Amino acid sequence: MHNREPVLSLLSSPLLWFTSLSLSPRRLMDSSPMAETDASAAPPSVSAPSSSSKENLAPLTSRIAESKADLLGRIQGLKKDLQDWRSKLDTQVKTYREELTDLKKTLIVEVEQLKSEFQELRNTLQQQQDDVANSLNNLTMKETPEVDATDKEENK
Repeated sequence: MHNREPVLSLLSSPLLWFTSLSLSPRRLMDSSPMAETDASAAPPSVSAPSSSSKENLAPLTSRIAESKADLLGRIQGLKKDLQDWRSKLDTQVKTYREELTDLKKTLIVEVEQLKSEFQELRNTLQQQQDDVANSLNNLTMKETPEVDATDKEENK
């Protein structure tokens, strides 16, 4: 029993098992009385982990390639979305500029019309003011000879 404990503890600890890989399986079997009865308990040879690591790298490499392809596809999709967005934005900007140009032209025309109407209104008001002033002058001239006559009569 005493001879089995070091081998069993060696095989039960994963860290020790990996460090024991440098020992050949034959040496482990020879040093253990249990090896005579159970040869399947011996650790695999040194070449087994390297072949399994190559096997593990193949799926990992293919997954990396798939992930890379997926990311490139997503990037291309995002680039296309950005291009579409820019195109739509450029179209909107062009449309808004055209609308603003039309509104500006309309505003200029309306402001010119308002200026013209205000000028006509000023002219009309000035003409009416002149007419009223002339009418008042005419009224005062008509009344002035009568006033002069009444003033002469009062002075006598």
